[in-house]
Amino acid sequence: MVHITEDLVRRRAEHNNCEIFSLEEISLHQQEIEKLEHLDKWCRDLKILYLQNNLIPKIGCEELKKLDLTANFIGELSSIESLKCNIHLKELFLVGNPCTEFEGYRQFVVATLHQLKYLDSKEIERSERIKALQNYPEVKWKIREQERAYLLKRAREKEEAQRRMQERKDEKQKQMDSKLEFHSPDCPQEKSNQAEDDGEQERYRTVENDDEDRKFWEEPTPYTPESRLETHRYIEEKRKAKDNARESKKREKTAWTLVTAEGRVLNVNVPKLHFSLKDDEENNQIILDLAVYRHLETSLLDVDVQPTYIRVLVKGKPFQLVLPEEVKPDSSSAKRSQTTGHLVVTMPKAKEIILAKQKVSASIKHSDCNTQQKNTRRSGQVEKLEVDPSKYSFPDVTKIIQEKEQTGQGPIKLQPQQVAEVKKSCVGFEDNEDVPPLI
Repeated sequence: MVHITEDLVRRRAEHNNCEIFSLEEISLHQQEIEKLEHLDKWCRDLKILYLQNNLIPKIGCEELKKLDLTANFIGELSSIESLKCNIHLKELFLVGNPCTEFEGYRQFVVATLHQLKYLDSKEIERSERIKALQNYPEVKWKIREQERAYLLKRAREKEEAQRRMQERKDEKQKQMDSKLEFHSPDCPQEKSNQAEDDGEQERYRTVENDDEDRKFWEEPTPYTPESRLETHRYIEEKRKAKDNARESKKREKTAWTLVTAEGRVLNVNVPKLHFSLKDDEENNQIILDLAVYRHLETSLLDVDVQPTYIRVLVKGKPFQLVLPEEVKPDSSSAKRSQTTGHLVVTMPKAKEIILAKQKVSASIKHSDCNTQQKNTRRSGQVEKLEVDPSKYSFPDVTKIIQEKEQTGQGPIKLQPQQVAEVKKSCVGFEDNEDVPPLI
């Protein structure tokens, strides 16, 4: 039996920030509730209540504008009299309840609850209410008689349900006893063949469960609160059995050996993923590219970087790799590739600072030695410029003098010749003595 608890109401009041004192609307459908209680005290402002597909046999709730009790087991129609004082109730839904099959059902509800405007989504006309009030005493007597017959029928259904439940329990107990007998540890043959028969036993249990499910769902049963409860219990038992089997499988799994007894870390790839390990010397870091599934949720990945190895749990399966050099775990980073979905882990090397200083100092020392050697060479030797005489030749002055002496001519007059040439070339040129020459 499911009770209306404060925790249940708060969980169903997420739209109201889980506050129940100011709650005006709540849906409690398909919760296997059998009794309406506490709502009138916890939710005083409640106006709309949905209770479809529950196991409620009687009505009892106030301060509502809309009450939906579709597909329950309300057989005592006279219980709606508890809603008379609820002057705000305008809509009532009772479709799918046994009371709707009573003769005079609608007339009784319309005459009992004067404040109703709609019953089962159908508007109540004024003429319909007047007619229902006129025949109310007779209709009420008929409803009482049908309620008594319904209660007797329910008593028989309860007895039948208890008998069927007991038979099912006895049958299950017999099955359990036969299993214990078959798998008794006193049998030495069973002990020796236990490992080989595990797969066959698992298949047998699967077939047996399938047969049980088929028998349960195909067996005709009356539509009663007991059958609904039995179905609910059966579903819960199957769910718990699956959860227990899943937990037992997890416990039965052999633990993977990641570190030997001597403390040596092993390389392990249980998820069987492709990977690449790159030594980025330029940035002095190691990069691991693990090809995890592209659509795998990142929450299912657990990365653990240690100075000498890295471990990644992919859906609980370990991937472990020993690193070629020591790294800095605190400075490492992990991210998913946006294109491939791979896991990329960047791990800076631990010797980054030391190696950088050694390289710089060595290069400086080497450059200093070269500079000193060059300076000493320059100071000890005098550099001379070499000139090619064929490219840079000067006229021999002695020969020019000899040529002058041989010809017997005076100094060469170049200006008059140029002027004469200009005169010849320029037509109509007049030489003005007052104007100084241009050259």
